[in-house]
Amino acid sequence: MEAKKDSVDCVGFPSPAANYMEGTLDLNEYLVKHPSATFFVRVAGEAMIEAGIHSGDILIVDRSLEPADNKVVIAVVNGQFMVRRVRIIQGRRCLAPENDNDQSLELDDKGTDVEIWGVVTNVIHPL
Repeated sequence: MEAKKDSVDCVGFPSPAANYMEGTLDLNEYLVKHPSATFFVRVAGEAMIEAGIHSGDILIVDRSLEPADNKVVIAVVNGQFMVRRVRIIQGRRCLAPENDNDQSLELDDKGTDVEIWGVVTNVIHPL
């Protein structure tokens, strides 16, 4: 007699988490609060490395939020994009990096053209 062979329709191992799946996950629902005011940018550079923002990361930026003290923002300074933290130091607003190689930039400096484009709400980076 020939042994009966079992057949399976799936490839690989079944996931124990399969019983707990709720359906599809749309990251926009969790990460984007104001879709019409939100955009994404990719980071180039290490100015915010101590804040956990690395070169190559994707930032989610919301233009509808107020760039208040301690918020990370995307700014255009003299035509150059940068990501920095807004800091109010002795009543003066600055754009501060989070590494030891760069210096803060005072927002009220008359010789500097600064425009805040939005507040960073999330950072996405690979492990």
